Amino acid sequence: MHNMLTRTEDPRVKRTRQLLMQAFMELLEQKKNVSSISVQDITAYATVNRSTFYAHFEDKFAFLESWMREKFKEKLQDELPNAALSDIGSLRTLILIVYDFLFCTRPYLTLSDRQYEPLFQVAMQKELYDLLLTWLSEQAEPTVSRETVETAALIASWGIFGSAVEWSRHPQSKSAEDMARDVLVVVAAGLAPVLG
Repeated sequence: MHNMLTRTEDPRVKRTRQLLMQAFMELLEQKKNVSSISVQDITAYATVNRSTFYAHFEDKFAFLESWMREKFKEKLQDELPNAALSDIGSLRTLILIVYDFLFCTRPYLTLSDRQYEPLFQVAMQKELYDLLLTWLSEQAEPTVSRETVETAALIASWGIFGSAVEWSRHPQSKSAEDMARDVLVVVAAGLAPVLG
């Protein structure tokens, strides 16, 4: 059973995962909240059996984390050139993408879905961290240690993400563009010692 998890590049594995993700998206459009959708609902809608679901995902939480990462990756690929950071300008774009993504997903998180919020947050922060780490590893001054680069990516990813979470709770308080500008100033200043 677990050997399927290691073969995520297998086209059949990818297809089944896509089928489950698509079923969940369509159910979400109908039901408008995450917690009301069960594993049984997803598998019935996708016309796969429950054992197939559990061959791909440990549980509903693992599925939801994977779903959130997939949706966020799709948005990055759509809106960030080459789905990668290249300079401070693309970092501003990334910040705006995070703000927009949280603004668009918040309506699906009702009070009963609060248990899933930390899960979604961790999923997004991981993606942000990976992006920042790749970029900083390529751009860092040769004298900067790997540990410093990793720490900078960690702090920047949580800084961007944390500010976006706070803003998404009260989006009317300030525009996303204004927030992104202010966050960029702080994040860029924090990354300056790494980038030289």
